[in-house]
Amino acid sequence: MTVPTTDLLDGLTARLVETPRLSVNILERAGDDPATPQEQTVVLVHGEVASAAFWEEFMQDLPSDLRVIAVDLRGFGGTESLPVDATRGVRDFSEDLRATLEALGIPAAHLVGWSLGGAVVMQYALDHPVLSLTLQAPISPYGFGGTRRDGSRLTDDDAGCGAGAANADFVHRLTDGDTSADAQASPRNVFRASYVSSAYTSEHEDRWVAAMLSTSTATGNYPGDSVPSENWPGYAPGTTGVLNALAPKYFDVSAIVDLDPRPPVLWVHGSVDAIVSDTSFVDPNHLGALEILPGWPGEEIAPAQPMVSQTRDVLDAYAARGGNVRELLLDGVGHTPHLESPAEVRRALLEVIGYIGRTQDPAPPTETIILRSAD
Repeated sequence: MTVPTTDLLDGLTARLVETPRLSVNILERAGDDPATPQEQTVVLVHGEVASAAFWEEFMQDLPSDLRVIAVDLRGFGGTESLPVDATRGVRDFSEDLRATLEALGIPAAHLVGWSLGGAVVMQYALDHPVLSLTLQAPISPYGFGGTRRDGSRLTDDDAGCGAGAANADFVHRLTDGDTSADAQASPRNVFRASYVSSAYTSEHEDRWVAAMLSTSTATGNYPGDSVPSENWPGYAPGTTGVLNALAPKYFDVSAIVDLDPRPPVLWVHGSVDAIVSDTSFVDPNHLGALEILPGWPGEEIAPAQPMVSQTRDVLDAYAARGGNVRELLLDGVGHTPHLESPAEVRRALLEVIGYIGRTQDPAPPTETIILRSAD
């Protein structure tokens, strides 16, 4: 079945892939050959409150002899909005991705995951073969919120994590399809304030906002359910929905350090990311420390989650066990590096998948890549 493509950027097409699990919408490039070897196949996985449309510009810019596919996760874009069983972490998403690649006849590929997508591809790598992992502004391997640097949980119920942290006005505006810039919690203003740095502008902003508005807020999708907690700030994750799937009681992919074989890993992140940070502005504990949320019980009880430091520790351990890890830290870039610094991200991706060196590429070397490996 074909999805209308009139709103896609030039050279891109969309279609539904039927799998035994659900119908999955994918974006492809019109000239890509389905017979392309898996070694030249790149699969892009978007973040939360987004869709595959966020990858459109990036897809256009990759070399024409690669096969490039962007997948809508369940409840986003054009993919079926089945409920998310949060007690399985992100396995609903990763198993959907596996079913999609199997339906396309792709046994393994180079996986690129942004934010939530980073969590999904890490889980995928624990369960299925991958050729490489590119993690762009990824969720910490220990989940989102409620952990100390070593991954230990702050409370038994993960207080402050999950769907209860979602801004109710933002969710309401997603549901209503608000495209305005009339309120701080409008999707457009959230995009400007949290997804990208203040220096970023784009003629395609309406496209990115539309992609955000494709998020399903039906029961079991975004954000999910919440339950009361005796611990500050008074709520804990429920059992369904996107945000709860990232709670540390359900999600922990730190076991990637023991993968065998170990695919090469590229970690891309921006220095001014407001969402995934050691001082995240969506972490209630950090907001409590800033006195934005009242009643914070203090650093000993409710420290902010050091998300970036946790990722670095896990990837350092991965490298110490023999894996190749590259880190690309982009100064002045926010939560969406592939929009804000596309040339640098493109170059780094082509290096990690082995494309540069196999063929001539005119892009200049990216000096900001820091090699972190056992070599």
